[in-house]
Amino acid sequence: MSQAVDSISVPSPADFHVHLRQGEMSALVTPHVASGGMDLAYVMPNLAPPLTNAKQTVDYVHSLEKLAPGTEFCGTMYLCPELTPDEIRRAAKAHIAGVKSYPRGVTTNSDGGIENYEVYYPVFAAMEETNMVLNLHGEVPSDAEEGVCVLNAEPRFLGHLKKIHSQFPKLRIVLEHATTRAAVECVRSCGDTVACSITPHHLDLIVDDWAGKPINFCKPVAKYPDDRAALREVIREGHPRFFLGSDSAPHPLANKYPSTTSRGSADALVHDCGCAAGIYTQPILLPLCATLLESFGALDNLGKYVSENGRAFYQRPARPGREVVLRRAIGDESKVPSVYVHPSHAHKSEEDPTKLEVVPFYAGKQLAWVIA
Repeated sequence: MSQAVDSISVPSPADFHVHLRQGEMSALVTPHVASGGMDLAYVMPNLAPPLTNAKQTVDYVHSLEKLAPGTEFCGTMYLCPELTPDEIRRAAKAHIAGVKSYPRGVTTNSDGGIENYEVYYPVFAAMEETNMVLNLHGEVPSDAEEGVCVLNAEPRFLGHLKKIHSQFPKLRIVLEHATTRAAVECVRSCGDTVACSITPHHLDLIVDDWAGKPINFCKPVAKYPDDRAALREVIREGHPRFFLGSDSAPHPLANKYPSTTSRGSADALVHDCGCAAGIYTQPILLPLCATLLESFGALDNLGKYVSENGRAFYQRPARPGREVVLRRAIGDESKVPSVYVHPSHAHKSEEDPTKLEVVPFYAGKQLAWVIA
């Protein structure tokens, strides 16, 4: 495919890292999986409370299917002390795809996260036996005494990945949303059972783009220009073990720009003012990926990035007849909306902190591609 083309056909695009939330937020964002061009969504379990057993996960997937009947959803469970080898076997029989590990406190709804991976070796052995995937949020918690902060939390984690892989070489593992050259090189050095998801926003942002800009703040944070270059290089190469996981994570606008109204008091704002970590890309995802890959000479590998590589690793073949066609945008038709509002909240004023509205990545900007 030449980069001078005016249309691209992508077979059954798949997003292997999606947050679809609960309640009204889920009702708003779940249909955006399809409108953003994706045919499959691999859904994260960090709800409130998290999905810690097979029944909860199956019920959640069914709730998503009701909201978006044409989309294929893959459910995951939250790695926690309640998760046993027997529950892993029940989950495998229920066609649950994987288990997600969050280190304690590093991102949204991760207060019950992991501190010691060795205690889960029996669970990992059962996952290896049943061919389930282990999804790793690849950071360690910040610790000033240990010199750990958001900028080096990912490289500090990579030893855990290597150790788990050496103990369970047949266990399929995905290092989620890599942001550093160190992570790319680590995954490259591992065997064929270790892969890596890369978000479109990490292909675009560096640290300067989120510092002081809440809409671009996510976990893990975007890093340095050389780290972004490494992510772009491996996508431009088309390496088979690197693929799309958007980590699209919607938050109400009031949680991205905290105020005394949304936090309840000036004291709460001062002492607990951190904005929510997450970037929302779902409704523009496939055109965004095409726009970004074209910008750094990787458009030829769009199909590998958004479909082929991830589907091969997860053993989820493309559904026949589900190709999505992109064409070059004309005029303002590709302008990203400034906000998405739940229909039942449209009457509320902009000052109402209960108004459910989500600002997408690239809000107000033009994309180079649209879904035909």
